[in-house]
Amino acid sequence: MTEETIKEGKAIAITSYILIVGVLIALSMNSENKNKFASFHIRQGLGLTITFIILGVSISSFESIFVALPMWIFISILTMYGIFTAAKGETTPLPLLGNLFQKWFKSI
Repeated sequence: MTEETIKEGKAIAITSYILIVGVLIALSMNSENKNKFASFHIRQGLGLTITFIILGVSISSFESIFVALPMWIFISILTMYGIFTAAKGETTPLPLLGNLFQKWFKSI
């Protein structure tokens, strides 16, 4: 990717890590002129959002801070990691699940 592509897609890439709403905004911002850098981070943000929803629904029946807190810490760390890599202009997948997100959402 060129520096121009990264510069143009950086705002969209960072927006994509705002859970749920940010992904939708980033998708609409990137719909006309597809930016490869932004698309990479949209796939990461979408995967992170889906992971957040699945984990949240699956642990919601426990009603214990000891179950919910690790999930929130996990999602928060991955979100911050994604935002920092997007801000630095890197296309590094999220740890653990990032490569899977790229495969699953390759049409985006």
